[in-house]
Amino acid sequence: MLTDIVLDAMGSEKGPEPEIRGAIAACRHYPVRIHLVGPEDRIAPALKQHLMGERLPIEVVHASEWISMDDKAAQAVRQKRDSSMRVGLKLVREGKARGFVTAGNTGAAMATAKMVLGTLQGVDRPALATILPTQTGSPCVMLDSGANVDSDPHNIVQFALMGQIYAQNVLGIPKPRIGLLSIGEEDSKGNALTRETLPLLRELNARNVVYQFLGNVEGRDLFNGRCDVVACDGFVGNVALKTTEGIAKLVSESLKQTLKATITSQVGALLSRKAFKNFKRRLDYSEYGGAPLLGVRGACIIGHGSSNETAILNAIRVASQFAQADVSRHIEAALAAANGTAAVEA
Repeated sequence: MLTDIVLDAMGSEKGPEPEIRGAIAACRHYPVRIHLVGPEDRIAPALKQHLMGERLPIEVVHASEWISMDDKAAQAVRQKRDSSMRVGLKLVREGKARGFVTAGNTGAAMATAKMVLGTLQGVDRPALATILPTQTGSPCVMLDSGANVDSDPHNIVQFALMGQIYAQNVLGIPKPRIGLLSIGEEDSKGNALTRETLPLLRELNARNVVYQFLGNVEGRDLFNGRCDVVACDGFVGNVALKTTEGIAKLVSESLKQTLKATITSQVGALLSRKAFKNFKRRLDYSEYGGAPLLGVRGACIIGHGSSNETAILNAIRVASQFAQADVSRHIEAALAAANGTAAVEA
């Protein structure tokens, strides 16, 4: 049985080319049916050219407008009522698809998803989760990474629970280790927000709602493999994310320059090139399939603006896994357990 996934064909900086290629690759590799949303007169001919007569479960859904990276998110959401984002998310809301993928304007995607899909029962604020590589090779989920600049302790608790559910059901980690991002491991360290959040998470850990709470963790724990989930407010998370991106680029470019300057033999160059490619792959955002917006009604995956075919392919894979695992239902159940209430069937 095919899982229906909506793909914003005009999201990325080079759209619709990466989206079309990614959709074709996804249909060849996974049991999915793709709804490509965008201006039909532009998408359909390009899709036909790429398919070259091959029959795949891909259909074009017309949307006369799209939101660019330069658009102001709030203004674009209000004014572009026939945008590829809004049209695509309506398909999910109407039950015609189970997930939505875009590599478009992050602010606009989050605002449109919250408006069109609405939030899950028990969720005060949806959170953007970022999947980070670690020394051990296992991923670490950090959230919130930018959806909420200001958060209160109960928001952070919800972020931790949603991250736990995502790590369990999509990443396949039975009992994720959760940390609260702070400036020191001691309970006394941190600001008012982290000090007030800490006992709330400890209490949920004692009740086995949170399986493995490690307490406060530091920035280095994002990458050393100690944690599976790290919870923080969106301001701190976004600063950490952008810093990480800058350091990754610095290290990658510095290593590349050093290898060029020191390798002289042809054999050494080939070996170094292979090692460098493996190194880059571990840091490559395209391997992780984008950032899920957790807490909205449906799978919503937001990719990087410079997403290529591989990134789109993996984002579709993650959206399908999210839908098949029924992550939204599990999030509602976890929040109900945390609040001591019963989840209501939608």
